[in-house]
Amino acid sequence: MEAYIEVLKSKLYRASVTSGSLEYEGSIGISRELCEAVGLVQYEKVLCANINNGERWETYVIVEDEPGQIILNGAAARKGVVGDPLIIMSFAEVEISKAGEFKPQVVHLDKCNRIVRNGGK
Repeated sequence: MEAYIEVLKSKLYRASVTSGSLEYEGSIGISRELCEAVGLVQYEKVLCANINNGERWETYVIVEDEPGQIILNGAAARKGVVGDPLIIMSFAEVEISKAGEFKPQVVHLDKCNRIVRNGGK
């Protein structure tokens, strides 16, 4: 039986926080076009890192219809403010023997959350 390892599946690099709501139950809202660009799905677990303050947290994705949205909800709203750049990552388990062939979906974003580079690390 093959062993598995977790590898990076998806990454939104320098996603800018657009809003937040402490009163929401929790999660991170991410616009549909950004989710589709890196293969994130509704309720998928993500690891978020705030480039400005070093905060890191896990939560789940809520797909937002309005383009360019990155919304911190619930406790995550305390982890950053509007304009903070985030790295949003998800992971997948793959067989160790296939891990070297696995390529994550990565996009780099500008300050308005538009894709400026698709692919690469």
